[in-house]
Amino acid sequence: MTAGTFGPAASLAADRQPYTPAWVYLLRCADGSLYAGWTNDLARRLHAHRTGAGGAKYTKSHGKEAVQLAYAEACPDKPAALRREAALKKLPKADKEALAADWAARSRLTVRMATPEDAADVVALYNWYVTHGTQTFQYEPSTGEEYRQNIAEVLEKAPFLVACTADGRLAGYACAHPWHTRRAFAWDVETTVYCAPDVVGQGTGRKLYTALLELLQRQGYYNAFALITRPNPQSDAFHRALGFTRYGVEKNSGYKFGRWLDLGYWACPLNPPADPPAPVRQQLGAEEIAEVLGRVNGV
Repeated sequence: MTAGTFGPAASLAADRQPYTPAWVYLLRCADGSLYAGWTNDLARRLHAHRTGAGGAKYTKSHGKEAVQLAYAEACPDKPAALRREAALKKLPKADKEALAADWAARSRLTVRMATPEDAADVVALYNWYVTHGTQTFQYEPSTGEEYRQNIAEVLEKAPFLVACTADGRLAGYACAHPWHTRRAFAWDVETTVYCAPDVVGQGTGRKLYTALLELLQRQGYYNAFALITRPNPQSDAFHRALGFTRYGVEKNSGYKFGRWLDLGYWACPLNPPADPPAPVRQQLGAEEIAEVLGRVNGV
């Protein structure tokens, strides 16, 4: 930074790391049949099949609203995905069912409270969004030690949840921080959720947020606030479905990857107001936490 200037250099479009995924997948249709396809955006393609807006003729005629992802496999590029798609389509149904059963077992999610030892996986997921997306306005990647401290500090007053697959992959995380530091804001939190790019749109975020919001409610927090970069219609719809309402927008609030971005303010009431409010329970009992997480995990 030269003398007389203020702030960091702007993040330009060239700073965004390229992300060109390719996937093959199997969808379970309402009649139990399996449809094979490929895509470079798994969440968007799944949405297209379910709504019929650009989905395949087969899924449109086989109960499109009920289709479920039954298998997903990452490929290095589009040509590899097309070859793998052709191979999947030729498989006998028994072999497709075996792939789907194995994928379901490996992908089964468990939501649990994080520990500082989860920091390496959590920061790797967060940094993906730092370098690829505008969901966060952060320019520089965070460090594992920063997130180790972050997890420990969050757990002193609120949940920090992780969703892990049966084969040990981090699928997503959700947490809450103080909305502001002054005492009058003690009953308010800001919530955060991030999902791995390959599980977006598959229910991971809903599991995490459902548990997070109930735990915060039980602690005695009154309001959960969320900041959502605009445009992000998927996140808008997700938060709206979970009880959030947008109450304001900061126009041109941040500049990242060569574009100005708006910031939407969303709020979710957790408890009816009391006068005076009881102090927040900064720690819930182990049995109470286990009850909430057990319900989300289907235990």
